[in-house]
Amino acid sequence: MTKTTWFATLITAIAVLWIWLAIAPTDRSDWVLENVLLVLGAAVLLVTRRWLPLSGISYTMILVFFCLHIIGAHFTYAEVPYDAAFKELTGSSFNELVGWKRNNYDRVVHFSYGLLLAYPIRELFLRVANVRGFWGYFLPLDLTMSSSMLYELIEWLSAEVFGSGLGAAFLGSQGDQWDAQKDMALASLGALITMTITAIVNAVSQRDFAAEWVESLHVHGRQPLGEVELRRRREERGSPQSPGG
Repeated sequence: MTKTTWFATLITAIAVLWIWLAIAPTDRSDWVLENVLLVLGAAVLLVTRRWLPLSGISYTMILVFFCLHIIGAHFTYAEVPYDAAFKELTGSSFNELVGWKRNNYDRVVHFSYGLLLAYPIRELFLRVANVRGFWGYFLPLDLTMSSSMLYELIEWLSAEVFGSGLGAAFLGSQGDQWDAQKDMALASLGALITMTITAIVNAVSQRDFAAEWVESLHVHGRQPLGEVELRRRREERGSPQSPGG
């Protein structure tokens, strides 16, 4: 199967799941709010498909994350009935087996955000920003952490704007005062795991892995920036132009 066919298959499967779960969601207003970023993300993938095609691995990871989000949006994250489904299949409570005291579907998705999206983010950094070595692992982790923080701010702002009904459903904290911090920590952990696995794979398969890391940490600009750079620019502007220049 070619990458184009694989991408089309994934997009079709996502579209079918999205349409199916768009029917009679638990909370229509929350569903609309949850799907704003999803629709924007899907549009970006489709628009950039021709001039910035990602690897099959990256597309698969992104679209698996989309699936998890679509399910959460249908039920609202605090009410996804994974425990009831597990109990129906096995006769046991999954929450009791692992010692969970709340519906942790939201935590699973926050962890998956880092686990599944850090690699596509790394691919963008390598191909667009041309980062190498240490920075090709640190920057995807850093962006995952900062974007997770930004999402928590969006949740907080939504709760303030929409109030205790829709805002609380979108926030999904379930009474945990440390919910935002735990969500960010889980996203960071997921990204750290993915970058660690990627580094191990590359250390084994990439011949110049160590040399690339060393080179990426070299100091390439000996002169400091800040006021020194501003002074240099002023001097450049003030110096007379050479004849014929």
